[in-house]
Amino acid sequence: MTSAPAARTFGAMRAGPGDYPFDLGAVQTIMGCPAYSTAYRACVEGDRMIVRLMRKPSDTCAEPHCHPNEQRIHLVEGTFRSTIGGKTIEATPGAVIYIPADAVHSGGATSDCDFVFFAVKDDSHSLHGIKVS
Repeated sequence: MTSAPAARTFGAMRAGPGDYPFDLGAVQTIMGCPAYSTAYRACVEGDRMIVRLMRKPSDTCAEPHCHPNEQRIHLVEGTFRSTIGGKTIEATPGAVIYIPADAVHSGGATSDCDFVFFAVKDDSHSLHGIKVS
């Protein structure tokens, strides 16, 4: 079996030939985007997609940022407040949030509990976006 190429995101796991199931609870913890976010936990990269199971501590947020790849966020626990492309939203467990490519967005957990989410991005850019001033 051939080994997987190195992950593009430092600390992320890279899927290789024959790698099919991943226990996201056992994958190395990384900071999602340390330049602008407090999210941390597991990240697995493939040939065309990046998946993450992340936790954002209560009362913390991601500062405004954007990335050229689109993203989906599936809320698992907590309440998520966000601004995407100038529109403010609030989502609860079970919601799937669509973030278009290049849309400036920010958001985070409310003060009552952590926000846990599963996120998927296409691999056209990388995991990390660009902080917007």
